[in-house]
Amino acid sequence: MKVAVRYYTKTGNTKRLAEAVAKAVGTEALPISSPVTEPVDILFLGNSYYAFSIDPEVRDFVRSLDKNMVGKIVNFGSACMLNSTYKKVKAEADKVGIPMDEREFHCKGEFKGIHKGRPNEEDLKAAAEFAGKIVR
Repeated sequence: MKVAVRYYTKTGNTKRLAEAVAKAVGTEALPISSPVTEPVDILFLGNSYYAFSIDPEVRDFVRSLDKNMVGKIVNFGSACMLNSTYKKVKAEADKVGIPMDEREFHCKGEFKGIHKGRPNEEDLKAAAEFAGKIVR
């Protein structure tokens, strides 16, 4: 099974989660500025809410994906206030014909002192365990 991990972050929280996910599945976590250039069965996509939606860069990244190169997307991320970005990412994935796995990982993320220290070691471990279950 071929797996890729891409992420978008402004604070570094999602990058830390992406690195934990990538380590668990035996690949490298890369920013969304690195296109998916080889076919993958699973694309783990890390992102968060910014101004009550996914960042336009995440939207554009998903729209740029080739449905013949990505089997499915698995969503993960962190956020200070809002939870899942699943519906927003799925709406974009649907436009390009890439299925989304219904499972996702989400945890709190620190922002301006709120949820200080998150994601923490426990969150990173949980993200890695989640990713491991997906690829089994």
